[in-house]
Amino acid sequence: MPKRFVNNYLRTILISTALLNGTQTLAHEYRVSIDDDLERLEVEARFDTKVTSVRARSQSADRYVHDIRDCETNDRLRTNGRRLQLPDDGIRCLRYEVDLLDAARDERRNSALVDSNVVVSPAAWFWRPPLRGDDEITVRFTNTDSINVSVPWLPVDGEPNTYRLTASPESARAPAVFGDFDYVERDIDGATLRITLLKPYGRLGRDSIVDWVVQTAGSINLAADRFPNPSPTVVVVPVGRSSWSDSPVPFGRVIRDGGETIELFINQDRPIGDFYDDWTATHEFSHLMLPYVRSRHRWVSEGFATYYQNVLLARAGQYTQQRAWQRLYEGFERGRGSRPEMSPNDAASKRRGTMKIYWSGAAIALMADVELRRRSNGEQTLDSVLRELASCCLPSERSWSGPELFETLDRYVDEPLFMPLYRRYANSPGFPDYRATFDELGVRVSNGRVALEDRGTGAALRKSITGVPAGR
Repeated sequence: MPKRFVNNYLRTILISTALLNGTQTLAHEYRVSIDDDLERLEVEARFDTKVTSVRARSQSADRYVHDIRDCETNDRLRTNGRRLQLPDDGIRCLRYEVDLLDAARDERRNSALVDSNVVVSPAAWFWRPPLRGDDEITVRFTNTDSINVSVPWLPVDGEPNTYRLTASPESARAPAVFGDFDYVERDIDGATLRITLLKPYGRLGRDSIVDWVVQTAGSINLAADRFPNPSPTVVVVPVGRSSWSDSPVPFGRVIRDGGETIELFINQDRPIGDFYDDWTATHEFSHLMLPYVRSRHRWVSEGFATYYQNVLLARAGQYTQQRAWQRLYEGFERGRGSRPEMSPNDAASKRRGTMKIYWSGAAIALMADVELRRRSNGEQTLDSVLRELASCCLPSERSWSGPELFETLDRYVDEPLFMPLYRRYANSPGFPDYRATFDELGVRVSNGRVALEDRGTGAALRKSITGVPAGR
């Protein structure tokens, strides 16, 4: 049976079920065209039913949009900030133009790019109704013969240049890229990476950047039995030497906005070997092992990713075990000295104490991992619990609270562990005392330097966490 027929059949079932439950699943359709000079973008939207609310996410979006009309009546529509002023009974069709060049000037990601590469977040040009439940929007780009398009949404099978947008946490503003850039797809265990490489590459070749991205993403499978997202977007943005860092990857982030996008800002003037020794990309890919956690519990997601960036680099052989534990120790000490009067929840809510936010969560991840391995004789680990979470709930189209996530993780263990850790540390000033865990693992510290014991049960437990797996 053709895949498109199956998809339409399943969608019909979903719509019928929604109608029986008193709700209607809506499927809107957009057509987007971009002029060859990358100066103007034209959009036509046809809604599944009359809609009474249409908005853009960016507060600046009304500066870029022009000639907005109800395309059934041809009546002009006005904006009120980032909302459209609509008739009381709503509209079924919308047509508008966007000054893409003007929007691109306000987008800092364009500062180091060649003129033929343009980044403008959909937040600045995509005016749409709210998405609830299983609602979706299909977006088709109609003039892509001379212009490449990269958006954060999932491609529709069998329909070129067509994408599907569903509800998402909208954690930040994902990039959309237009112009003459390189786009490649690479398969890793359980997923297809959709990699967008903006120009210029500097001393780096396209293939070397792709190989680094693929190898780094693949390290997640040293903890997971499948990649947590079957089709994530990866956008590599050259920025050169940044004002805040000369590292190969001075900044990265994961954006849950209509899909999951990993955005990596790189110094294209550094040799490719330096990228494999950098932790930023591993940290960002590690975020995909958890759903989006709300900002007031951000220490959970940042902490788990910080823990895994060191663990996975050791398992991949990029870090020696000595280096991995030294980095964990140094990070814990930075966290211990950061805003000692605040709890992790306070620090995250007030956005103070960055080291506390990142490293308190990492300490709790280590404690949980060691306790799981100890009490189960290695049968359960933090890896195995996160694999259960992935099977259940990833990728997730909504945001989670920290307690909700920890309560879910406790469903996969024989005896509650995560919520007891939450109750003990989340609202307590100071820093989780990781030192007893280090002692149990045979990690000794003298004058700021880590020494690892080679024998005993602690050494075996430690090596099970950061050792290179057999066969690598």
